[in-house]
Amino acid sequence: MLRRFLAVVLVLPLLALLVVVSDSPFPSAPGPGRSAPTAMVALGDSTMSGEGAGSYEPGTDGEGDNWCHRSLKASVWRTKVAVDKVFNLACSGSNAEQVGRTDQIRNTEGSQSRQLAAIARQYRVTTVLVAVGANDDPRFSDVLGACLRSWFDRKTDCSATMADEWRDRVSRMVPKVEKALRDITSTLRDEGYTQRSYQLVLQSYASPVAPGVPVDLQNLSGCPLRTGDLKWVRETAVNQLSTGLGKAAAAVGARFLDLSQAGAKHEACSGGRDPGTEWFTRLTVDFDGLRDEGRARHALQESFHPNARGYEQFGRCMTEFLKTEAPSAQCQPDENGDLTPVLPR
Repeated sequence: MLRRFLAVVLVLPLLALLVVVSDSPFPSAPGPGRSAPTAMVALGDSTMSGEGAGSYEPGTDGEGDNWCHRSLKASVWRTKVAVDKVFNLACSGSNAEQVGRTDQIRNTEGSQSRQLAAIARQYRVTTVLVAVGANDDPRFSDVLGACLRSWFDRKTDCSATMADEWRDRVSRMVPKVEKALRDITSTLRDEGYTQRSYQLVLQSYASPVAPGVPVDLQNLSGCPLRTGDLKWVRETAVNQLSTGLGKAAAAVGARFLDLSQAGAKHEACSGGRDPGTEWFTRLTVDFDGLRDEGRARHALQESFHPNARGYEQFGRCMTEFLKTEAPSAQCQPDENGDLTPVLPR
């Protein structure tokens, strides 16, 4: 009798479970559903938007004071992933707050994470690429501006005063990037995604300049930066920035692609009289824009950003990295000079 009672007690819960399963033969898929089209989404600042490559999407080249400069030649368009749709939400000048959940408006646009949420309801997002941090405490573009002024003043290298505080700037940036990444994961979780249902990748920055610039280009015709500053940017600043971003990615379980060495031998002005070998813009002035008061303050905006060749190489490296399951890698040239992800040993 006892055995029969125990059998009934054990069987009834199993029957109840079978009834539930029969009503739902498959667990619900994360996001908008199994039949929804898939998507890859890019978020971040100028190095993800495609600043410097031209061919900007209508509405992002100053129209209505929107200077996001989303290029159709940005690296996300060169990243080959099997998805139905690609979205580039990155905006030149954005900081970590803008990428995360915020009420801040910049370049006439709001939170990129909230824009991601709208996409995630309609598309099944499988890949999220992020590049952010340089416009936070490091203020990398301002640093280059200070180095330009040092060249004009013909005084000391800007790195002489910048080096001591740079590491602290990077340290203050790390938690802000962490928060932005957590906001992205929270946004997708709120839309029904699990962390295993998509890839989140943070990439770092490549040095746009390096020592060895020909003397006849170390001026307004190319790269007006002092030799000591060129060396500091290439060998110290970019590496420390990349290390900080790697810590932020690891803290939230995001994958990390290190681009700190990606531009080696292809920096601005490295090609001398042949800029066709370079992956970064030299000092670039929009002279037509100088005639317009609204555009004048953006006349130098493209300077020292990757060009179309650089973005193509970054996209190539990202494509190969996404094929792996490695948590991190560094983009380095292969035997043909093309960027490829090198996994840590």
